[in-house]
Amino acid sequence: MTRLLVLGYLLAITAANLITAHFAQRGHPEVSVYTAFALVAFDFVARDRLHDAWGSRRWLYLGLLILAGSAISYIIARDSATAQVAIASCVAFAAALTVDSVTYEIAHRAGWEWLERSNASNVAAAAVDSAVFVAIAFPGFLFAVAFGQFTAKVAGGVIFSLLLSRRVAWAS
Repeated sequence: MTRLLVLGYLLAITAANLITAHFAQRGHPEVSVYTAFALVAFDFVARDRLHDAWGSRRWLYLGLLILAGSAISYIIARDSATAQVAIASCVAFAAALTVDSVTYEIAHRAGWEWLERSNASNVAAAAVDSAVFVAIAFPGFLFAVAFGQFTAKVAGGVIFSLLLSRRVAWAS
């Protein structure tokens, strides 16, 4: 299951960036709200599952995963007409998932249940990701897009955390 989550994680961020870059260059940055719900929220929750699965080596592996996701985000979209989206994604991805990791670890040490710590860390990550991404990708900071992304990531995170908590329970 760990390898599948890593693969899904990397594919989701790549797809989110390509879709966003494609539609942003056509004047539709609001499409990023849909990718935030379906793809970025999945990444946040997958990262939470991997945090627990990797045990004592988690910081090394999570660091490598964040670096890989950021690098892929940049490499895949850097040649597109909207290189700004690639840069924004890379910076926002690294910042948000670092915040997600730290928040999740604090909640874990406090003894919170998995669903609580996953969703708490996802809210923190969604706030950082949405603000950083929109500020860099769309000059002039489109508040409505940032707010839409934030709410989509939080809502998607709730759904994916429920699905992945059940999936893990079924696999046991």
